[in-house]
Amino acid sequence: RFTRQPRLPHCADMYRLQSLACGQMRFITAEAKASAGRLEGKLREKTLTLDTLNPQVKAVEYAVRGPIVIKAGEIERYLEEGGTKPFSEVIKANIGDAHAMGQQPITFLRQVVALCTFPELMDSPSFPEDAKWRARRILQGCGGHSLGSYSASPGVECIRKDIAAYIEQRDEGVPSDWENIYLTTGASDGIMTILRLLVSGKDSSRTGVMIPIPQYPLYSAAISEMDAVQVNYYLDEDNCWALDINELYRAYQAAKLHCQPRVICIINPGNPTGQVQSKKCIEEVLHFAYEENLFVMSDEVYQDNVYTPDCQFHSFKKVLYEMGPEYFNSVELASFHSTSKGYTGECGFRGGYMEVINMDPEVKAQMVKLLSVRLCPPLAGQAAMDVIVNPPQPDEHSYKQFRQEKSSVLGALADKAKLTEQILNAVPGIKCNPVQGAMYAFPRIFIPPKAVEEAKASMQPDMFYCLRLLEETGICVVPGSGFGQKDGTYHFRMTILPSIEKLKVLLGKVRDFHIRFLKEYSALE
Repeated sequence: RFTRQPRLPHCADMYRLQSLACGQMRFITAEAKASAGRLEGKLREKTLTLDTLNPQVKAVEYAVRGPIVIKAGEIERYLEEGGTKPFSEVIKANIGDAHAMGQQPITFLRQVVALCTFPELMDSPSFPEDAKWRARRILQGCGGHSLGSYSASPGVECIRKDIAAYIEQRDEGVPSDWENIYLTTGASDGIMTILRLLVSGKDSSRTGVMIPIPQYPLYSAAISEMDAVQVNYYLDEDNCWALDINELYRAYQAAKLHCQPRVICIINPGNPTGQVQSKKCIEEVLHFAYEENLFVMSDEVYQDNVYTPDCQFHSFKKVLYEMGPEYFNSVELASFHSTSKGYTGECGFRGGYMEVINMDPEVKAQMVKLLSVRLCPPLAGQAAMDVIVNPPQPDEHSYKQFRQEKSSVLGALADKAKLTEQILNAVPGIKCNPVQGAMYAFPRIFIPPKAVEEAKASMQPDMFYCLRLLEETGICVVPGSGFGQKDGTYHFRMTILPSIEKLKVLLGKVRDFHIRFLKEYSALE
């Protein structure tokens, strides 16, 4: 009753039959690979190899997540698998990741972002009305009232307006135009964007980028990737890492012989050096930029992290305004801020912004075009940034808890900054400048000549020192050579983010290791 139908060829069979009918040998991918191996005796060569890789990518180095950190990860896995070391854990003091070091989130910020992410929580009595009001306002500015939508490339409009209002309040009335505000994926995204606009030319006309030494390795990495020219100006370690205007002129004049300096970068408060620039110093830098027609990039992500009572954060924009219209209306300035630092430490949200003033309107149009290519920064990060610039006010329900949490975080950081300076300066062969701000200490370490000689066969002496420190104590810090330093000097950078108890353990281990290291190389005297 039923006639069996002939089996239809599988699509792969059809493809082979068709190919053979055309008199050609064609194979599906897996067969092609196997056949090539049989016929040629070897597999097809890779298109992308180290020889064909973009040379600018090979030139990029980023010490904060470099070989030391890779080694630390290997040791961590070894311990987790039951291996034994002279220590029970790796303490990663290499990066300013506050939450990874145990810092607790600011409740109000997480409440607002949670409400934006899951609006059904608006009905929950567990969330305060001031958080709900902010979340509703942010969502009203989002497409479809959803944090899952794209925003305009410069960011959500109401958040840009909140940032402008925050800047005006911070700078005591200096005007801020919200259309000069651009939300970014962390401050790094904004810094890279501005540098891309500035880098041009070939040979002696290539853009020179003036950066402080020591510097945050983002800058040297970006300069290498873009094939610009790095122009180093050295901070004065003997004067608490102050910026010397004479050093700026020296670096500028020397650079003009082989490139065209077009931009100067400043990190204030400093990373890795922890200094807070004085108002007089900022005025001198801005006058220098005005005279030499330089674009100014001011990295101000640590503006809330000032610990020394006689230091104060001054924004470059406010100082520029106070220098008068001749300066304020002409010097091109981009300032950067982030959710990752300060008292929130929300690195994972990748939130940030830049304010750009005095940019040529035609260039601004090109910048907006460039920003549109990446569509928009993450909206959760934009929402987090909004809470930082629009926190609870004294007449709101959440103010008391917010104020207490903020003060607790900044107070603890100030205590740890002082503790770090005191303990390190008590160790023979270590000198640490006061940690006035930011989240790091950058002590100078004496490495005996015998150790220097042993190290130089394969690596930088401070890399040798930091590897030994990691392998013997489990402490992960970053060698100063990754940030830049004067020849013949050696440093390491460590965060002050671990809890006070863990920080004391860390500093004690550093002290004991350093003394053993000096004894080993007969240099304790």
